[in-house]
Amino acid sequence: GESDTTLDKMKFMKLGSKVDSFQTDGENIRYVATDLATDMVINIGDVKFYLHKFPLLSKSARLQKLVASANEESSDEIHIQDIPGGPAAFEVCAKFCYGMTVTLNAYNVVAVRCAGEYLEMYETVEKGNLVYKIDVFLNSSIFRSWKDSIIVLQTTRSLLPWCEELKVVGHCLESISTKASIDTSKVDWSYTYNQKKLPSEKGSDAQWSGVKKAQMVPKDWWVEDLCELDIDSYRQVVTTIKTKGTISNNVIGEALRAYVYRRLPGFSKGTIQGGDFNKYRSLVETIVCLLPTEKGSVPCSFLIRLLKAAMLLDCGEMGRRELTKRIGQQLGEAAVTDLLIRASPGEATLFDVNFVKNLVEEFIMQEKLARADHDPPLELEFPGDRSPRYASDASKAMVAKLIDGYLAEIAQDPNVPLSSFVELAEMVSGFPRPTHDGLYRAIDMYLKEHPGISKSEGKKICRLMDCKKLSMDACTHAVQNERLPLRVVVQVLFFEQVRAAAASNGIATPDIPGSVRASLPGGSHGSSRSATTNTEEDWDSVPTAEELKALKGELATLRLTDTDAEKNGDNKPKTGAEKVAANRVKGLLMSKKVFSKLWSNKERQGDISSTDTSESPGSSNAEETKSTPSQSRRPSLS
Repeated sequence: GESDTTLDKMKFMKLGSKVDSFQTDGENIRYVATDLATDMVINIGDVKFYLHKFPLLSKSARLQKLVASANEESSDEIHIQDIPGGPAAFEVCAKFCYGMTVTLNAYNVVAVRCAGEYLEMYETVEKGNLVYKIDVFLNSSIFRSWKDSIIVLQTTRSLLPWCEELKVVGHCLESISTKASIDTSKVDWSYTYNQKKLPSEKGSDAQWSGVKKAQMVPKDWWVEDLCELDIDSYRQVVTTIKTKGTISNNVIGEALRAYVYRRLPGFSKGTIQGGDFNKYRSLVETIVCLLPTEKGSVPCSFLIRLLKAAMLLDCGEMGRRELTKRIGQQLGEAAVTDLLIRASPGEATLFDVNFVKNLVEEFIMQEKLARADHDPPLELEFPGDRSPRYASDASKAMVAKLIDGYLAEIAQDPNVPLSSFVELAEMVSGFPRPTHDGLYRAIDMYLKEHPGISKSEGKKICRLMDCKKLSMDACTHAVQNERLPLRVVVQVLFFEQVRAAAASNGIATPDIPGSVRASLPGGSHGSSRSATTNTEEDWDSVPTAEELKALKGELATLRLTDTDAEKNGDNKPKTGAEKVAANRVKGLLMSKKVFSKLWSNKERQGDISSTDTSESPGSSNAEETKSTPSQSRRPSLS
């Protein structure tokens, strides 16, 4: 992006008219080249100035006193170690005394002003002295300029406490905060703005009327220029702006975000790159203190990155706790990529799963607090007044979707233990979900990347999802999935038939009667024991391609039957649809022809290797099954 330059618009003041005749001899000697011999030596730090008493003493009360003291000691040298601005600022003051041309601008004016104060160059010594002239310049030009005020404030850090005593810092803060808080229709000065360049800022804006231009100035026009300030000056400015109370919390939040991205190397990548860790720690802690208290004033993604940075920099517990609390309040706004925080070096896993668990724990606690605050006593609760609960359910659903997506990402890491996966999934198991497709996708991904898990582990992870809550696409995928235990495939097949039978009768998917449920294998959200003579180990086994093919064949037969009935106009309401489906599936399960291996006493292995050749119906390309949800409606990547 483009940015305005400051040099061509910077205010400056020229003093004096004589030619500058200061000369340099080596690194540490300055002298005035004139016919008149110098008669005093002033040591400023390690630099010697060979000068003339008359022009200097006529304007500096302090030098008058220092020369008098030196004369008493029979010395022709004066030593000054503590003048603000050092040799450079003193040289400008000396040239002013000689009437030589000097130019003051935002970069040097404060140092010279402080040096002039030190040398006591007041009106009482001589009219039109340096201090008076600089004060006029500051008040009439510098403090009226947006960019010059920022530059001057930057220069004050090395000139404390002089600048504060002279009220230069206070004037800068007032000038900057007043301009930042002004109505945008009155902004008629240049500023740096790279986010979204405005048409009027790309070329001449002379054609815009005042009304039109006011619409073109964004509310956060001031944000980027303040990023030039060091963290202490920045804190002072933002605090002053907040005190004025005219800038919205969202704009304050945007300002803080822009500052951190500019001043903290590696922040956008979730790391801290070298540099002064103490300085960076101070920066992060200060930004946390400046965060507006209003929920949503800064994006959740920014808060998460800030918390990670606070952890890497070992910031104070109070700041980290505040960030965790803020994230818990708006966790539903986060994206999966925000949660993919790299684990610390030396950790076995790729991502920091415990970091995410802590955030979910905080969210759950915040939800409980919010519910306690909003839920009225029973006798005061009105049927129509349920908005807080609905809001709570909506945020829970968003977090559930978020964690499902996160689980699918960490499932691809071979080093993620099952316990971590299950623990995180169980934390949001009670949250409302429209479907369990996202959870199924995560489980399937874990099974794919961890082919060596035991039957009991496979059973444990599959219990996380409710087969009744899988969409048709997910069901279609699941009944072909060679990675799922047999019990899950059979349950999915059953529920799909119940749904199909119910839909043909125009009724909602019914709950499963106990007598029918007894005919199903145990597992997720169902009975723990089958009514058949099969053992639990049989049901926990992974079906072979042959068995899946038989299941798919039966599924196609059932669908064909339903389709034929529709073609024949058999739309009469059917009773016991779920029982019909159950009997068909039960008959399928009892078929020795299909499950001859299953009914035999031959020991089955729980870690039968899976293949990646399963396809969804209607797909002739195995790669199609690997597409993401945005590319295909299939919910799982196989």
